[in-house]
Amino acid sequence: MYYTSSKRAFVPSATRSASALRVVMVDEELPYPPTSGKRIRTLNLTLRLARRHRLTYVCHRNADADEARQAAAFFAQQGIETRVVERAVPPKSGLRFYLRLAANLLSPLPYSVAAHKGRALRRVLAEMARTQHVDVWHCEWTPYAETLRGVVSERRVVMAHNVESIIWQRYYEAESNPLRRWYIGRQWRKFQRFERCLLCAVEHTIAVSDTDARRLREDFGVPRVSVVENGVDTAYFQPQARRRRPGRLLFLGSLDWRPNLDGVRLLLERVFPAVCAVEPAASLCIVGRHPPEWLRRHVAAMPGVELHADVPDVRPFLAECSLLVVPLRIGGGSRLKILEALASGTPVVSTRIGAEGLRLEAGQDFTLVENIDDLKNALITAIRHPDLLQAQSERGREKVLEHYDWDRLAEQLEQVWRQCASGPNKRLKARCSP
Repeated sequence: MYYTSSKRAFVPSATRSASALRVVMVDEELPYPPTSGKRIRTLNLTLRLARRHRLTYVCHRNADADEARQAAAFFAQQGIETRVVERAVPPKSGLRFYLRLAANLLSPLPYSVAAHKGRALRRVLAEMARTQHVDVWHCEWTPYAETLRGVVSERRVVMAHNVESIIWQRYYEAESNPLRRWYIGRQWRKFQRFERCLLCAVEHTIAVSDTDARRLREDFGVPRVSVVENGVDTAYFQPQARRRRPGRLLFLGSLDWRPNLDGVRLLLERVFPAVCAVEPAASLCIVGRHPPEWLRRHVAAMPGVELHADVPDVRPFLAECSLLVVPLRIGGGSRLKILEALASGTPVVSTRIGAEGLRLEAGQDFTLVENIDDLKNALITAIRHPDLLQAQSERGREKVLEHYDWDRLAEQLEQVWRQCASGPNKRLKARCSP
């Protein structure tokens, strides 16, 4: 669905400078192809830093076999060493799934942390820690930092793509089913304890926004937090000479992520029908990877709605729509799709949570609504006054060009690595044990 245009040849280790760092990156899987916001961010930063440093990517094998082969070949072409470990991905449905959820009630770890623990991955990391000099151990997703516990005790950097407990808090606040709300509440509290203990124990934490960094410092007492924001490839995402379709609304995002599915459901059930009642010519285009079957059925039964799954390039959809709508009431971090839209000259209408963490000014760079109930009126106004939104998108594009270039962001991450590698290798005392 997404593409990174970073195609520069890698720098062989023989030509890297003497100050090049040896960095081990730990993650769920190889972030290729770049079909989600997390993968886009990880891949863009990794490719740029691999030109200057010796990187080894340690992770589980991608669940899709074809994707795993593509990813391994791509990383080899970029000169990035990989250590890929096999795993059996547990299903997210059926009786066994619910039994695992029930069993997690007895665990101090959140389910999404416990489910990703793997002995094989720990063995690989332990062997590397014994036999190799590593300047920085970089964990690319907070739950995987648990894999480093007891294996590595210094020079650890954790990339917090989200404050995970905030997402679970928002799940809790949005859930109406009493039993699910009770279970989600327990997961929320587990994640609060986990993040507090983990991020206070590692040497450095990286947040993707000033908002998240402030939460980590003030709510969790995390001592060392830096901000490396999300970015966009502005050479790839540019305005196109294509006429926009009046009243064409676009939703863009991974359709296997619960916050996006929650937003799409609200859009289909509450917002878009209300818009169509006033503007019958309005249409809705949903673009994303891995849509569930219920969504396919729902879209097929609704006039004026299209679903485009797993597309190779989102730019034509950004170019032809009248605006991007971001109807999120659950989420964390910041939304790369808003940056991509504005870089493409596409107007944006978003909830406050959808636009959280971005250096954009509401009413100037995009249209902000406080909640889902206000979204209908904002979309009707946008359809009736497209020139107003187009002016916003032009100002928003200037802001994106100023602040969200991947090269500059990669330099910021490099500075964190160097600080971690050169600082005292003193293990911080954790405030509690999960």
